[in-house]
Amino acid sequence: MTEHRREDEQEPVQATQADAARAGADLVRESLARAKAARRAQGAPQPRRGRPTRADQGEHDEPVPFAASVKDLLAERGWTAQAAAAGVLTNWEALVGPDIAGHCRAVQLTRGELEVEAESTAWATQLRLLSRQILVTLNQQLGPQTVTRLTVRGPGGPSWKHGRLRVRGPGPRDTYG
Repeated sequence: MTEHRREDEQEPVQATQADAARAGADLVRESLARAKAARRAQGAPQPRRGRPTRADQGEHDEPVPFAASVKDLLAERGWTAQAAAAGVLTNWEALVGPDIAGHCRAVQLTRGELEVEAESTAWATQLRLLSRQILVTLNQQLGPQTVTRLTVRGPGGPSWKHGRLRVRGPGPRDTYG
């Protein structure tokens, strides 16, 4: 037989056959019951079981619209500028109107600089002349300082690089527009 001492007792306790048989899950249940009794004696509140009630939910007891939740999430994480930037590219036609959007497309927005590609050199010139008005419209609809600069490119010419062999030189002399 072995001697065990409990922390709250001074005299040694003799381990018997009954203690050895009471191993495993029984010991765990008993120690859990002792811990719960000690907690109750201290006056600590009992944990709730089951489904939370309305009183447990506090200020979150009313449903919130999905759009408001997403807007709060974007503001909380500091993603409002990135979301506005994505809105420029996806809603280009709604932002500038079908007349302008029919002749150009927004390519990318990087650090406040919006790059626009026109379908012809004439439309590229027209967009350069309208760039201040387009910037004002975009910042009114998306928020201040979302787009700070507008860069207009002309149309991209066809690629003359076909096959494995190439000849260096200036290439064809045409403006494609």
